[in-house]
Amino acid sequence: MANTFSQIYLQFVFAVQGRQSLIHPQYKEELHKYITALVQARKAKMLAVHCMPDHIHLFVGFKSSVLIADFVKEIKVQSNEFIRNKKWVPYGFRWQEGYGVFSYGHSQIDRVCKYVLNQERHHQKRTFREEYLNFLERFCVPFEEQYLFEWIL
Repeated sequence: MANTFSQIYLQFVFAVQGRQSLIHPQYKEELHKYITALVQARKAKMLAVHCMPDHIHLFVGFKSSVLIADFVKEIKVQSNEFIRNKKWVPYGFRWQEGYGVFSYGHSQIDRVCKYVLNQERHHQKRTFREEYLNFLERFCVPFEEQYLFEWIL
């Protein structure tokens, strides 16, 4: 009997509601561990994770049997609850609606992991908005400005 074999490498990017800087550095490691456990519970492999104060990058080895939209929804809903239960934010925490997902080949794993893990350095040179627009352009993703994340001006 034939089986299905695949290995898909996806980078997910999503932002805090209103692009507020609510993920404090002191909580980052605990949030990384929690989200890694969520990813693993969905039969995916966390390759790299990094939270900035206003957004997060996940780089995941993904199985074709998992629906991307369901995966992201579950990660966002459960991590919302985790952050609220920890009371890290004095008022409600939410991830913003929507996300970006970008695919890579096996030969790019090391480079993408380094990119995700070095977010502080990257954001000294460019804003999250610049970074995200660059992803969309580099991956030839058509978009309408009005449907992108809410940006703090």
